[in-house]
Amino acid sequence: MGQGVSLSEPEDDSRWVTQVTPYLWAAGLEGKISPFRRGPVIETDKSFSDVLDDLNFGGFANLWTRHGRFVFSGDAMYIKTTDADAIGPLPAFQIPGLGVTIPVGATIGARVDTEQFMATLQGGYRIVETPRFTLDALAGARIWHISNEIKVTAEHTGIGRRTASYGESFGWADPLAGLRAFVPLTEQFSLQAQADAGGFGAGADLTWSVLATANYTVNDSLSLSAGYKALKVDYDRDGHVYDVFLSGPVVGVTLRF
Repeated sequence: MGQGVSLSEPEDDSRWVTQVTPYLWAAGLEGKISPFRRGPVIETDKSFSDVLDDLNFGGFANLWTRHGRFVFSGDAMYIKTTDADAIGPLPAFQIPGLGVTIPVGATIGARVDTEQFMATLQGGYRIVETPRFTLDALAGARIWHISNEIKVTAEHTGIGRRTASYGESFGWADPLAGLRAFVPLTEQFSLQAQADAGGFGAGADLTWSVLATANYTVNDSLSLSAGYKALKVDYDRDGHVYDVFLSGPVVGVTLRF
């Protein structure tokens, strides 16, 4: 995923105010992925429960800071998954690391370990500031790094049983522009929406994200939020394909300093 969950607005413009928000994102995933240059493009459509079955570790955190009309937003995501399947028979193709072309009719057992890191960094300026509404204009970059390791076992009468491991990593950065709106409803309740778009062929052909949350301020140091987040990225370069759409509810706890 893009931006994370961040809440209440500082009342004192003479100092830096910082908010840190660890959050959970119950995202499903659909799209097309080719983690290896010589591998096939795989279509995937997983609900959050399917993603959770493969999950080894997942962490999400958001940083928001403001001084006067100047703002900064940082969001990070790290996910580690393992997906193991038995596949076959398959058409003939080359699996990196096995050293032979897998013949037609072979049965394949594959385990794929994947690590994904994404960070979105944006700075901006508050272009509208009223007691009932604020609007920030943002610009920055979204950085991706994806690492995959596959362990493959192939069985066929022509080659016997072959086992191999192979790994590849790739990454890119996308320029972004976005907006963030904040609407206080009462002293405790507020609404927030944030959106960005970018890519423009610099890394991905296209990327965008949107987030909307309802927020409750417990006290000056603690707030709670719940909402919905969606992230799209379409990357296809040098044989690597990562064309996915992630979406689902988010909940977060914000600590304010």
